[in-house]
Amino acid sequence: MTDTAASPGLRPQPFNRVTIVGAGAIGLWIGWHLARQGCQVSALARGQTLQALRAQGMRLQSGSGPALTAPVHASDEPQALGEQDLVVLAVKAPALAEVAPRMGPLLGPQTVVLTAMNGVPWWFFEGFGGPLAGSRLQSIDPHGRIAQALPAGQVIGAVVHASCAAQAGLVQHHFGQRLVIGEPAGGASARLQALSQLLTQAGFETEVAPCIQREIWFKLWGNMTVNPISALTGATTDLIMDDDLLRQAISGMMLEAREIGSRIGAPITLDPEERHAVTRKLGRFKTSMLQDVEAGKAIELDALLGVVHELGQRTGVATPLIDTLLGMARLQGRMKGLYPWAAP
Repeated sequence: MTDTAASPGLRPQPFNRVTIVGAGAIGLWIGWHLARQGCQVSALARGQTLQALRAQGMRLQSGSGPALTAPVHASDEPQALGEQDLVVLAVKAPALAEVAPRMGPLLGPQTVVLTAMNGVPWWFFEGFGGPLAGSRLQSIDPHGRIAQALPAGQVIGAVVHASCAAQAGLVQHHFGQRLVIGEPAGGASARLQALSQLLTQAGFETEVAPCIQREIWFKLWGNMTVNPISALTGATTDLIMDDDLLRQAISGMMLEAREIGSRIGAPITLDPEERHAVTRKLGRFKTSMLQDVEAGKAIELDALLGVVHELGQRTGVATPLIDTLLGMARLQGRMKGLYPWAAP
């Protein structure tokens, strides 16, 4: 699929060949920008999304403007795509245990895996100091299969600050262009600098973090509560923030998580009310978890909230408010068939 309106410019190095794994809103949003910059972008997809990408390419619509197209080679078989320079991993967390072992054909010794996912990733304590350095998170990767398939040494972490929705290859971009990226072990490697340059040239507001884990924890601090509450209530973020009792409970949960952060090496200096003010500025929107519930998709509860419960236990921090919300959201997910009754 070609787009005569595209302005690819110079083809970037060393990330010529790029595959999007997780052809949803965020994955295609990133892929669209990289294709318009000149990368050879492929997407691993299936079903209606695969058909739409093959027929129409990647389409992005911002505001009320027209949908603009970028080229993509779409397939449901990793073997058909071959070894890549960059893999953008943007799958929903519940699908990762199934997807990761299939990614082998995409990965060469120098392939970079950019993890653009919600919540705490499996590699969080790889290269990260503190009392839990090198630990495996049972709530994320209980059997170590993800880590075996996707070694942390090939990962660059990303924190996405944007709101998008997608349906069958068409991405609706609501707001935000910011990507924060970083090496799990810290530092400013040559590959990190090259990727930062590419993303910036592609139109993203790119920042390089000296400690990407702290950026991940800070974003989690803001959405670990609002996401499941929205899923439980069906409310948009503005309604949640406007409810005094709910906001008070959310603040209590955030204080529990802030204490955990201080013990694992991801301190947060803000007060909950300061973070609430940031959420309010974003206006009225549906969280990703509410969108998943409405679409009948599996919810990312473990990566957003279950992992906080686990880390509370492992650091000796009591989390009664977090545990209550986790229990309610988990039961709702099970009753709707969106969360497993038993651990895998």
